[in-house]
Amino acid sequence: MDLLSGGIDPQSMFISAAQQSQQMEQLANTALSQGMDLYQDGKYTEAAEAFRRSVALSPTSQYAQTSADYMASSYIKLGRIDKAAEAYKTSMQLDPTSDAPVLKLANLYFAEGRHQDALMQYEKAVRLNPSAANYYSLGQTHLAMGDYSQAESAFSRVQRMEPEATNGYFGLGQTYNKMERYDDAVLQFKAALEKDEEFYTAYAELGYNYADMGLMDEAQEMVDFLEENDADLADTLSRYMYKVDPPQIMFASANGSFLKTLPMRTPLTALDSYLVNANASQTFTMEFQFSKKMDRESVEDIYNWSITRANGDNLTEKYNFGFSIPDTEVTPKAYPDYVYYDDRNLTAKITFSIQQNETADGTIDPAHIVFKFNGEDVYGNKMNPDFDEYSGFSGVA
Repeated sequence: MDLLSGGIDPQSMFISAAQQSQQMEQLANTALSQGMDLYQDGKYTEAAEAFRRSVALSPTSQYAQTSADYMASSYIKLGRIDKAAEAYKTSMQLDPTSDAPVLKLANLYFAEGRHQDALMQYEKAVRLNPSAANYYSLGQTHLAMGDYSQAESAFSRVQRMEPEATNGYFGLGQTYNKMERYDDAVLQFKAALEKDEEFYTAYAELGYNYADMGLMDEAQEMVDFLEENDADLADTLSRYMYKVDPPQIMFASANGSFLKTLPMRTPLTALDSYLVNANASQTFTMEFQFSKKMDRESVEDIYNWSITRANGDNLTEKYNFGFSIPDTEVTPKAYPDYVYYDDRNLTAKITFSIQQNETADGTIDPAHIVFKFNGEDVYGNKMNPDFDEYSGFSGVA
């Protein structure tokens, strides 16, 4: 059929279609406005429906992507992460060339711990827009997934793209810390701080790195600095230091019944009159103060403790001061009989036995009996090897 001969004006058809499109866009804008009001009032279910209606009415509208993004935000408020992800995917379809909705979906997945899904979206964002910011997000995702070589590559690219910015140096510092390349991490964090001396998060990360290196004095310097500039970061760093710091025996309490400072060749009867009897056995106690909260099972495992004669590097630190040991000399049992851990006071009370010899003339060098602990704290840290044993002569060593 010939439209012209039929009297139908093509121009009028075009105008009608344009008017219809304009009307749909107006309805979509009205739905968007309603959704915004509902969102502000905290009515997220109704808001999400209004935003969905806005997109459906005019998907080509300049405001359609805004509606889709707010729809996602409404679902996030409702805890409907699946629906929020669908909304971001809708936003991505509305503008396939923009990396903005891709990043929002990636950030959502990252926040939910769905790192593999986040990685796919960040990789897509980089393809759409290979910016330093997008590569930084990609690097953080590789870091979270434990793929340190890929993280290093991404952050190195960021550093090359923006050498005067902090992100590349900061990301590399985090990566080298995870790789246990602590000295390299220090250099990167310090480089970031040279770019921005008020980058307080970098001070905190430098503190974490020092703590991981066992340099607690340097880590404490970061805490002291942050206390004046960002108290929350200072508190978090301080807690981390407590967590990773290897536990120590601080001192032996005076509450124990073992006379730990008596000299060599002390008669056993001086420790307890009951030992006047041949072959008699008596129990004694020692109480040790730990520097932090310990694992109860570890402390109360008697085989994590040992009781031995001292054998130091010089004569004064050797049992019997290095002199020959008389035949009358006795030693406690190698392990405690039992151990009780007081988690409120962070103390361990060990009970151990000493047996008199057959001739009832046993002697001992109490000051050179060494009590050693080889267990863990509640975080799984082994004892600091410089503070894991005690003797009455040397103290904690």
